[in-house]
Amino acid sequence: MLLGCIGDDFTGSSDLANTLAKQGMRAVLYSGTPSDAAAGDVEAGVVALKSRTIPVAEAVAQSLDALDWLQDQGCEQFIFKYCSTFDSTPEGNIGPVADALAEALGATGVIVCPAFPGTGRSIYQGHLFVGDRLLSESGMQNHPLTPMVDSDIRRWLMPQTRHEVGHIPAETVFQGREAIRRALAAQTGRLLVVDAIRDEDLIEIGAAAADRKLITGGSGIAMGLPENFRARGLIGETSGSWRGEAGVCAILSGSCSIATRCQVARHKALHPAMEIAAEEVLTGKLTAPQVAGWILAQSGLPLAYTSADPAVVAGIQARFGRDEAATAIEGLFAETARLLIRGGVTRLITAGGETSGAVVEGLDVTTMEIGPEIDPGVPAMRVTGRPLTIALKSGNFGGEDFFEKAAGVLA
Repeated sequence: MLLGCIGDDFTGSSDLANTLAKQGMRAVLYSGTPSDAAAGDVEAGVVALKSRTIPVAEAVAQSLDALDWLQDQGCEQFIFKYCSTFDSTPEGNIGPVADALAEALGATGVIVCPAFPGTGRSIYQGHLFVGDRLLSESGMQNHPLTPMVDSDIRRWLMPQTRHEVGHIPAETVFQGREAIRRALAAQTGRLLVVDAIRDEDLIEIGAAAADRKLITGGSGIAMGLPENFRARGLIGETSGSWRGEAGVCAILSGSCSIATRCQVARHKALHPAMEIAAEEVLTGKLTAPQVAGWILAQSGLPLAYTSADPAVVAGIQARFGRDEAATAIEGLFAETARLLIRGGVTRLITAGGETSGAVVEGLDVTTMEIGPEIDPGVPAMRVTGRPLTIALKSGNFGGEDFFEKAAGVLA
């Protein structure tokens, strides 16, 4: 294994594995830190954690465990992957995990770059944009767990880290890899926010980071890294083949992002859909056997969703508690997924990082092979050793017809 990656949620980790596979690396996604050694043909290992919103100390400990395992596999370089909308709070977890990994590796001048132009995420003058809107005006300011109310990544990161936060501006990035390399060497901050607005910028940043032990960012930051290994003759040109799975397909959505709500609205106009009211779950009126039973009784592409308006989510959190509400919904989805697989489902699509993490853990999935890209940032995946293909979609990703498209690719 050459490149070791640690992701703070499941959808983001699959997004990173997808980026590496598209660039020709044999990438495998692991659900949590494995207990056994990786297969000998794995070139990039992505350990998917569910650490984005857990207490800081737990997130750091899990990330360091993953780092230890990846080092044991022989990795030369490491990526800490977080969301392209920098999902966090002023109390953590991105800064503390980045600090801990950097200290463990003796790394300085660590790149911080959540940019992903293919999905509209760009960084200019240290500010993160979603399309033509500042992050804080994109809808992410209403996120139920990690409301992003400041678009300045430097300012958002400073309370999270014990170290200085530096910045490499777009005017330097536009000059190419040598200029970026010189800037990385000249900066005194341990964490360096690097501007990027185009895929070409990410390729040049990746080339400049060939000798960097640790890199952090969204999946886009990995675009230029495989070529560094290819130039040394360590990897080939292709990442492997894909085999879909025929059979029954089901969709579970727990995201309240604008993109997912549009996808849900389109899908339920054409296919069977069941809205899961959080209040009914929290009061015990609606259970996983009921949801799974309804899905299995449908034809076509049935969808069960909790993608509510942010105001509705806020009301539920105020009444029942944020953590209690999230735990109940995630538990429902995990148990529903288990019942669906027992009932014969062979293709499963999930929307939302927390939902996807709960489903993967609930199904006791440990290893996933990366297949073709469905939409930017979302790959089709096959669960190793089982007749199951799966797509884990970040809330903000995918076109309005994503669910239909995903079902086709998974088959």
